[in-house]
Amino acid sequence: MKVTLRVFLLLLACGSILGLGAARGSAQGAGVSGSAAPALATSDAMMLSSQPASPVAAVRRQRSWELGPFVNYGFGLGNRDQYKFLSAGLEVGKVLTPVIHAGFASGQFQFAGNIMPLWQAYTPAPHLQAYNCLDGSGNPITCILPTGGGTFYGVSLTPVILRWNLMTHSGRWQAWVQGAGGVIYTTHKFPPNILSNPALGINGGTSVWNFSPQGGGGVHYFLRDKRSIDVGINGVHISSASLGDRNPGVNALVQVQVGYTFWK
Repeated sequence: MKVTLRVFLLLLACGSILGLGAARGSAQGAGVSGSAAPALATSDAMMLSSQPASPVAAVRRQRSWELGPFVNYGFGLGNRDQYKFLSAGLEVGKVLTPVIHAGFASGQFQFAGNIMPLWQAYTPAPHLQAYNCLDGSGNPITCILPTGGGTFYGVSLTPVILRWNLMTHSGRWQAWVQGAGGVIYTTHKFPPNILSNPALGINGGTSVWNFSPQGGGGVHYFLRDKRSIDVGINGVHISSASLGDRNPGVNALVQVQVGYTFWK
């Protein structure tokens, strides 16, 4: 009986020891598992937060400065369809606002300006051209008069470019629309017109100063962070605002712009 009782007590003690060990192991396992989940979640959050923003999103968030060279090529419309234009310069601008939500027109406002040390207009060579004139009695007649032409050289400054950068979900493409106003100075009066002839009382002078209101749109394509290729299309009107004796102007020309931008 004593032997049986001793064996029973020994088995009971062993069972208790094994049970405590198992319980402790379970508790430790539960503790490791419970701490691993928050650690894993923290690690995932850090990985997500460390992922770099897209180039477009980075510029949008930082309201970046832009600086870069560009080249314009243009051609006249209507009665100026034989005119061609070439210019090149440097543009600088700054995104001024956070994203303003306005449905499909959501975006950011940017102010910019540019200077073009190279501005050229290619027009037909000097030639004779028919004009409507009046004879001595005031009757309308057709006059064949010498008209200027050729290549004109100058510089241009566009101090006001009001640009709206449209909201986009792309990481590479950023579209915009804009309106702008500038001034052009040419070494000879532009556009070409009837040549002045004091003997006939003809003053055909235009002006070396012209204004260039314009509007259009375009896109930036980001090659990488803070570097983009830019393509835009503008409709431009050239007029002297009657600073000269005559103001025939260039009613409309289409201008295609290609540039490269550094974002800061």
